Amino acid sequence: MFRSIVICLLLTVLLLTISPAQAQQPAKVPRIGYLSPFDAATESNRAEAIRRALRERGYIEGQNIATEYRYTEGKNDRLPGLAAGLVHLKVDVMVVAGGGDTLIRAAMNATKTIPIVLTGGGADPVEAGYVESLARPGGNVTGITFLNRELGGKRLELLKEAVPKITRVAVLYDPAAPAPVHEVKDHLPVAARALQLTIQPFEIRAAEEFDKVFAVISKWRPGALYVAGRPVMAAIEKRTAGFALKNLLPSMYVTREFVDAGGLMYYGADRADSYRRIAYFVDRILKGAKPADLPVEQPTKFELVINLKTAKQIGLTIPPNVLARADKVIK
Repeated sequence: MFRSIVICLLLTVLLLTISPAQAQQPAKVPRIGYLSPFDAATESNRAEAIRRALRERGYIEGQNIATEYRYTEGKNDRLPGLAAGLVHLKVDVMVVAGGGDTLIRAAMNATKTIPIVLTGGGADPVEAGYVESLARPGGNVTGITFLNRELGGKRLELLKEAVPKITRVAVLYDPAAPAPVHEVKDHLPVAARALQLTIQPFEIRAAEEFDKVFAVISKWRPGALYVAGRPVMAAIEKRTAGFALKNLLPSMYVTREFVDAGGLMYYGADRADSYRRIAYFVDRILKGAKPADLPVEQPTKFELVINLKTAKQIGLTIPPNVLARADKVIK
């Protein structure tokens, strides 16, 4: 009897030393903030690739991880508010879907402490001031960079090989996006001279300018179309591909989605492979690593995608030597 009383007293003392908060507090579920300049449909492939890669590392949405998705739907004026909202939610890491300067700046302006993971894009993160160096970022930003503009010369070269007779190429770009501006003004002219091509840049600042800009391009009568950069271009992917088809123009793009929408060629980073790598950064950060110590990575895999269905529609026969180098052919 005495022993039972002692045991009860010890249990009572033990329970009293545990606060209600300690007794009831559930395990904290890490929260990811996902900020995109597009809409949910446009973002779906990239988001799903990242989700799959996270599952492979043991993170399952709705179970041991939560993701807060925020989409601007092409309206950049919404960015500051959406980024601030994710900070208010105290997310553990913010994934910035896309490399547009406006998007990244909005995230960086919203927080100096929450880790920010880049998913690629055209801007050089060192030149743009996002990080101190690729090897040692030094702040709260890390992730993947595609360095798209460095590939401009290779894209023009592939376009010329696919269509040897072309001499004039219309280049469509958004002058408000730093990466396409550098590509169009600094890199493409050098490559064009070497390939004996005449390039003519055409600016498009908003989807509403589509008809006017493409009417001007038609009057210039180019032999091919080169489309540089997003996110403004994302809103007119199908219309751009449709314009090229209607005018029988071979076309080269800096993002794969245009070719899926009916464009002719894409050359650049294997984005699916790069998006899977984002899970690595999220995992390391959630386990305590600091973005300042996680080197920014560049793509290791590149792909050439050719839409043969489109080639047939515009009456173009892709040379065998170019076709043999394609990583994917759409028939």
